[in-house]
Amino acid sequence: MVLSNHHQAHSPSVADSGATLGELLKKKKLITNDQLKRALAEQSERLRQLDQAVHLGLILVEQQYVTEQELLKAVNEHYQLSLRSFPANFDNILRRQGINRQKKLPIFRFPIWLQLSLAITLIVTLTIFLLDFFVLSRQKDRLYQQTLKVGMISLTYFDTNARIPLLEDNILQLNTLIKNAAEVEGLLYAMIVDQRKEIKAHTDRHKIGTEFQKIEHMTKVQQDGDTSFFEYTLPAGERVLNLSRPIVFKDKQLGQVHVGVSLDFIEQDVRRERRSILWMTVLIISFGIMIAIYFGLRFSRPISQLVKATQDISKGKYQHHIDLTRRDELGNLAFAFNRMNEELWIKSLMQESFGKYVGPQVLDLIMENPEDTWLQGQTNEATILFADIRGFTTYSESKAPKVIVDELNQFFEIANRAILNYDGYIDKFIGDGVLAVFGVPVYQKDHIKNAVGAAFEMQQAFRSAGANGNVLLSSIGIGIHTGLVVSGNIGSPVKMEYTVIGDSVNVASRISEIAAPGEIIISSNIYERIPDFLEVEPFRPHEIKGRTKPVKTYKILKIRERHHGQWS
Repeated sequence: MVLSNHHQAHSPSVADSGATLGELLKKKKLITNDQLKRALAEQSERLRQLDQAVHLGLILVEQQYVTEQELLKAVNEHYQLSLRSFPANFDNILRRQGINRQKKLPIFRFPIWLQLSLAITLIVTLTIFLLDFFVLSRQKDRLYQQTLKVGMISLTYFDTNARIPLLEDNILQLNTLIKNAAEVEGLLYAMIVDQRKEIKAHTDRHKIGTEFQKIEHMTKVQQDGDTSFFEYTLPAGERVLNLSRPIVFKDKQLGQVHVGVSLDFIEQDVRRERRSILWMTVLIISFGIMIAIYFGLRFSRPISQLVKATQDISKGKYQHHIDLTRRDELGNLAFAFNRMNEELWIKSLMQESFGKYVGPQVLDLIMENPEDTWLQGQTNEATILFADIRGFTTYSESKAPKVIVDELNQFFEIANRAILNYDGYIDKFIGDGVLAVFGVPVYQKDHIKNAVGAAFEMQQAFRSAGANGNVLLSSIGIGIHTGLVVSGNIGSPVKMEYTVIGDSVNVASRISEIAAPGEIIISSNIYERIPDFLEVEPFRPHEIKGRTKPVKTYKILKIRERHHGQWS
């Protein structure tokens, strides 16, 4: 096991992860609190004296407070790792593990349609339960009161019509009276008993003339005026509500009338209603589940599409368009996603093909046909501008790297701004030079004037910045040439960029080498196309590699101004 030699003195991650590891080992009772304090003190001492950050885990093993096997077992179990030795960059491993976990989508166990189904089932079930509890209970009470009312009406009927027949001991008339009343729904029996407890009339003719037997195991005995009622159970198991009232004639009690009303029909009605509610519940839940699945899938499918498209975008695949014609929040989300995807595609296209060096006007024109032939190889007329620092190698030998970088960045910033202002794009930075192109990938009628205008603006800005202290900017020569170039995406699947190649590019490069510091040199191709636009000083013809004849060149002294983006 080798201790770390990485200098991480100013990184809190080592100390933070070490303290966390120390607490873990204390929790597992592998080290004591005193051992942890001594190890932390040793870690701080090494950091102070040696400017060397050593992980606490390594110090604990080195001090023999814990074995490496114990340390690895605790770490692997807690962080779900499979380390075979404790690494010096343990905190980096933990950080990468956290990042990788964040990159993975969480595995969901309950899709939206299932959640909606469960929610609807729960709501419907709870609603039906409450309905059953309150409504059926109230219905049961109403049925009971109705049954009691039926019994009371029957008692009143018998009491009123049985007085004279009972006084006359007219058994035939009494039983005729009972027989007519027995047809009432829910009435199990009715009987008239005289003072001697003899049954004079009964719905069951076999009990006529027998002695009335007192009913046992009565429950819920109540009294309402001269009427008493109670509940009891017949031997067959049927529950009965018995009501009785004395038969009185001229203050003399002649006997009693009893009626028995079935209570089971109440339970039967409640059970029938409960079954109806149950079937209704099943139907509602089934319908609700189907609706939940429909809306769940209606919501989850677009979300799944968005998730997949987002994953592809994270991998750099921007060719996604979510077709979601919905007039709701998901439709708005899909619209916003497509807009975002389009913007990301534009930025990606800028980064991959043009870097940060394409003007917005050029980019807008390109994006109208993003997959058009401008990415493919084609031959067009274009104007090439080279700007290069004279004597940069000698200058850089006497300057600090930071100063050189700052001054170069100012040079590139000025060049970039001027080129974009005149609708060109920076093809590439070549060491201490800039290659700019005007006229491709989008054709511009005034690409020659634009290139000259950009060069002149650069020249003025370089002079101003050079006078303010950046002497490097006073040593820049600019060369411009126009002609045919081959443009397109050139490279390999690993690295590809949009660029221009050809003889015109080489000529522009050679002309820029002719330019002295602070000069703009153009070819005759430039001057002959816009002679009235320029004030120049002729140069002698120069031999240029690759050309059989010398190339005429001119130094620009002055150009016509551009007003509101248009050349006069």
